[in-house]
Amino acid sequence: MKKFFLFASISLLILAGCSQQKPVKTIENLKAGIIGETTASAKYAAFAEKARAEGLDTVAKLFDAASKSEGIHAANHLKVLEGLGEKMTEFKPEFEVKTTAENLQAAIDGEGYEVATMYPQFLADAKTEKVDKAEKSFTWAVDTEKKHHEFYLKALAAVKSNTENTLAFEYAVCPTCGNTYDKASLTETCDFCSTGKDKFIMI
Repeated sequence: MKKFFLFASISLLILAGCSQQKPVKTIENLKAGIIGETTASAKYAAFAEKARAEGLDTVAKLFDAASKSEGIHAANHLKVLEGLGEKMTEFKPEFEVKTTAENLQAAIDGEGYEVATMYPQFLADAKTEKVDKAEKSFTWAVDTEKKHHEFYLKALAAVKSNTENTLAFEYAVCPTCGNTYDKASLTETCDFCSTGKDKFIMI
């Protein structure tokens, strides 16, 4: 009987240890990231259509590129989540489309939040819970969002000053990490993940 209780106690301790090792916060963050990035991808695609309807083709191209990039971030997060043995529940992206100037401001606000608040916390949690793959995916996302934020600021200034024709009209998106370049700033390999530019998605 003593041996039975000893075995049961050890088994419970092992199970408790396993449950404690589950990266609960990182799993939550990955799910939140998937929702955020998937929504951003759909939202920016809709913003691109609105920009075209307003005759702002250069801004539409930027939104197209960002939409593709955010989709890659969502896919990367999902891959990490599934690697942890978790599944993503279905959801419907929700957003509002206004004028292109308002849409650019909404994009600036959204990217700014991700860069300053959301991803830094996600990264801190991933480091604490030692989920290296999540840390990599979050890093790729936040580094790209910083670039998107700058692109959007420049685009909004151009729209306000009626100088949209000075904006880039062609972009490249890294299929591995979502890094986004305007054509003039292309490098031989991705600055974030070293993928060759021959594999970049041209928008």
